[in-house]
Amino acid sequence: MSTKTAPEIQALFLRLSDALPQTQCTRCGYPDCAAYALAMAQGQAAINQCPPGGQAGVKRLAAITGQAELPLNPEHGTEGPRHVAIIDEAWCIGCTLCIKVCPTDAIVGANKRMHTVIEPWCTGCELCIPVCPVDCIALENVTGSYTGWSAWSPQQASMSLHRYEQHKLRLEREAVEHEAAQTRKAQDKLEHLQELTQVPDQPDAARDELARKRAVIEAVLAKARSRSPS
Repeated sequence: MSTKTAPEIQALFLRLSDALPQTQCTRCGYPDCAAYALAMAQGQAAINQCPPGGQAGVKRLAAITGQAELPLNPEHGTEGPRHVAIIDEAWCIGCTLCIKVCPTDAIVGANKRMHTVIEPWCTGCELCIPVCPVDCIALENVTGSYTGWSAWSPQQASMSLHRYEQHKLRLEREAVEHEAAQTRKAQDKLEHLQELTQVPDQPDAARDELARKRAVIEAVLAKARSRSPS
């Protein structure tokens, strides 16, 4: 357990984050590079869990933390050259599953339309490979025998981090827009509940059905309001 103060942990987190390749591949066991950096800063994760950074990356993290350098943990993968994803457009069915998992929005396309990869934005994270239902995505070695930080630059890491942050902002914006659309839809139904409710000519049944639907819609609206920032 870490005995560092919150400011010390924050400062260490920033240094460790800057030393990571920002591929957002999740192979370290954490959802993104920031989560791994924070876990290391808090003393909850080892410094040898990042295959994209390779052994050179472990050495960087060891120098920052003051720990002894360790061999890269094979449980998290092995060091290798940098790859980029290539989509066989003849087989792509436009399912958008790869688009949804790409952490840098490097895959473009639309539903039922051919997808393609913007190569400079691809980090080689491999997250798109297992979700493709027709196995039309392959990895292409673009650095030959160069591996780890020899195959990746600080400039590329910085760009990847920027794109990942923009990706997260886009998802947050879309979630807010979706919530707003659902709220508008529920409010519209509530305003036109009488005409939207079809009940046989039974006053008691009609009243009960209206009350039931009103309660459901009002519960949805209350839940939406509770999630909205004050």
